[in-house]
Amino acid sequence: MSFSLPETFSKLPRYPLLYPSPSPIHPLPVLTRNLNRNLNAAPAVSLFAKREDHSSPLACAGNKYRKLEYIVPDILANSNLHVLGARSEAKATTTLVTEGAIQSNHTVQVASVARRLGLEAIVILHKATGGGLAASSDKNAFLRTGNVQIARLLGAEVRMLDDSSTVDDGDPITPILEELRAQGKVPYWIPSGASLHPLGGLGYARCAFEIAAQEKEQLGENSRFDYIFVACGSGSTVGGLIAGFKLLQKIEAQTQQDGNAERVISRKVIGILNSPTKPREYHEGRVLSFARRAAHLIGLDPERDVTPEDVHLDDRFAGTAYGALDPTSKEILALIAQEEGVIVDPVYTVKVMRGVMHWVQEGELTRDWSRRLGTSPSQNRVNALFIHTGGQSALSAYADIE
Repeated sequence: MSFSLPETFSKLPRYPLLYPSPSPIHPLPVLTRNLNRNLNAAPAVSLFAKREDHSSPLACAGNKYRKLEYIVPDILANSNLHVLGARSEAKATTTLVTEGAIQSNHTVQVASVARRLGLEAIVILHKATGGGLAASSDKNAFLRTGNVQIARLLGAEVRMLDDSSTVDDGDPITPILEELRAQGKVPYWIPSGASLHPLGGLGYARCAFEIAAQEKEQLGENSRFDYIFVACGSGSTVGGLIAGFKLLQKIEAQTQQDGNAERVISRKVIGILNSPTKPREYHEGRVLSFARRAAHLIGLDPERDVTPEDVHLDDRFAGTAYGALDPTSKEILALIAQEEGVIVDPVYTVKVMRGVMHWVQEGELTRDWSRRLGTSPSQNRVNALFIHTGGQSALSAYADIE
């Protein structure tokens, strides 16, 4: 399946890390049937999954590879668009440096990209970030297995710090970068989740076009995914999707006589927050900034075309802490596995599925659809897409899951 990007977007450098074909989309028939069973109001909701965990041949496929596709050209050019401390202009990058929580998916994917590029990788893991380690019944296993084990298998140097990440003020990362430079190495810093990198939102802006191309194959010529549910952690996956769909909406509107984008009912991206540490308003501001930054790069007017009203985040399913698997999430994880044969991860996608199930079961999605239309829905079905961003490689660190 092929799709085209507008000229400004298509000219942005990208290094392929994904399979040549799009990550697959498939229906979730059992969940669709069971969740619609008790709904009295029309329309019914059809659920689908986009499998970003099947997107790349590299280790532990997930959403970060899409982001890294647009960052790798900058790594190879040694531009260091996002850099802490001093920078090197002339020498080629030798070492990728990144950070995350103990069971970070992002750090594993950066380590895998480093292997692909023939570079070293240093992974900085913060013990105090989130609540996964604190809640674990087997802390030694949590520190050794899952993504930690895989990062080491990939040859990454894993450094564990007792404090939480303080990336905003550049400490304790800056001393590590200075240490590497003193050794004659040229580090390239990739912030947690790649979201603070200026190019971090482009991968999922492109993914919006991929989803639009798949809609015709999955749903037919005149249907679309009306709702897209995705995890919101560092924020640029959601921000990139918003920017990409806003550009698509503008292009679609231009096919109408008056060119009014507001006449096209937009696909609604709903980010499910996975951490209760910061208030929803904080994340909304971040996502908006990431969406506008991506929008500027792909040819939109960031202030006019992307507004606060485009950002929709739901914080009701974040649980007690980032990375902590509460009893309800354990039940959902088992239910999805046993009803659909699909394994979700214990940090991100299990909380997204909690959100999706709630939105459908409680009738929130159909009520929201009616409100958006301004009238009672005339179509028989609303289509909702769950984006599976990967992360199952962390499961072995969660000893309480049976």
